[in-house]
Amino acid sequence: ERKPKASAENSTDVEQLDISQVAEKKVYIFPPLKLLSLPKSRINKGAMERSLKETAMKLQKTLDSFGVQVTITDVSCGPAVTRYELQPEQGVKVSKITALSDDIKLNLAAADIRIEAPIPGKAAVGIEVPNKENSTVALREMLDSQEFKEHPSDIAFAVGKDIGGQVVVTDIAKMPHLLIAGATGSGKSVCINTLIMSILYKSNPSDVRLIMVDPKVVELSVYNGIPHLLIPVVTDPKKAAAALNWAVMEMTERYKKFADAGVRDLKGYNDKVAQVEHLDDEEVQKLPQIVIIIDELADLMMVAPGEVEDAICRLAQLARAAGIHLVIATQRPSVNVITGLIKANIPSRIAFAVSSQVDSRTILDSAGAEKLLGKGDMLFFPSGYPKPVRIQGAFISDKEVNAVVDFIKKNNSDTQYSEDIKDKITNATMADGKTDANGMERDEYFVEAGKFIIEKDKASIGMLQRVYRIGFNRAARIMDQLSEAGVVGPEEGTKPRKVLMSLEEFEEYLETNG
Repeated sequence: ERKPKASAENSTDVEQLDISQVAEKKVYIFPPLKLLSLPKSRINKGAMERSLKETAMKLQKTLDSFGVQVTITDVSCGPAVTRYELQPEQGVKVSKITALSDDIKLNLAAADIRIEAPIPGKAAVGIEVPNKENSTVALREMLDSQEFKEHPSDIAFAVGKDIGGQVVVTDIAKMPHLLIAGATGSGKSVCINTLIMSILYKSNPSDVRLIMVDPKVVELSVYNGIPHLLIPVVTDPKKAAAALNWAVMEMTERYKKFADAGVRDLKGYNDKVAQVEHLDDEEVQKLPQIVIIIDELADLMMVAPGEVEDAICRLAQLARAAGIHLVIATQRPSVNVITGLIKANIPSRIAFAVSSQVDSRTILDSAGAEKLLGKGDMLFFPSGYPKPVRIQGAFISDKEVNAVVDFIKKNNSDTQYSEDIKDKITNATMADGKTDANGMERDEYFVEAGKFIIEKDKASIGMLQRVYRIGFNRAARIMDQLSEAGVVGPEEGTKPRKVLMSLEEFEEYLETNG
């Protein structure tokens, strides 16, 4: 029986108990692979080989006509792209080949080509040419592969197939956080769906829990009701900031537990718990891994940039050993969304097709994503890799997602969301949501700034900027809110505003207006 929530001291234990016990009551029935579609029939191999030989000959002739002698050593045919490996002859500069990019594109009549000079670990230059006909990489084929089935991690992610047609499966725990970016329609949402599906097919809800943040409302709401969810899909950006702050608190709480148990990480803690499980001690429950999936970072950064950035950075820096991992997607790879701090703390990246080299550099710190073909064509750059790897992402349709989710809901007990966490997030959102007379949300510095201005008997925007280290727009907004509240007078050209309230009057105002 769960302990009553008697005091603030044991509230965190109750919360911990919620997370670990919510899904352990019943056995999880895994969805069968037959719910997913089989890959479509292969392309005619004979015609494909002839086409590859012709392209290789054209490539060699084109380079030869510009006085660049090369030998084609290997051809790797992937689902969407074929890579021709060239070995330049002695004395041929690699930069000569890269400079001929447009001429090669013209002579091969290709939509776009990407030159990898040199290929990491090989004495060769790679020229990637799009295939005439693409073959879709079905998620079923990925989940049915030995690489995925035998992967030891509970949070293995079937990414797709590389240029050689090899299945690529990665471990989210080793990433330990992932940033996904690319233009609209390039395959981000499908990538997130394949990631979630990989977890649903691989792990038990008692081992892995999910928090999903979806400001777009329609992308992830289909997953509401699955037992892996810790709380319902969060669609309100204000609640999203509160959910991230809860994750920071949960991380801190976990580290305290690790310190008490004398272990370093989640695996060590759970191993220790397994040894003492027969004691049936409520204090030592197995803790699940938590994956936080944010489908559109740009929306959150517009509503609460400071709070969201701080929470993401704290989690990214410290949450790995606590078993909390972030997966963040955005379609706006601009510097004010993917800030330097966020980039520095999220080492693994996936870049889908973007419109410009600048966007590619924002995501990957290198060019290349602007040459991608869209429809799941990605550059995958996990931490530890010297260069990004080109991969064709696995595809899953909305129909397949619905079929799998319906099966899981039907065959597994109703999801018991953690009410404790829901309440904490709702309360945090309400606490932040104080409004002024116009129904606009008050700034968090409103009260502090009001008291500070009354004490100094001087009101200027520049002063607020300096004291609270905030931008001009935010300081001006605080000043407008104070003016509406009657704390300071209206603007008088270049003169400082008059302070109209005493400290007692301001405190009275706060009491009556919340």
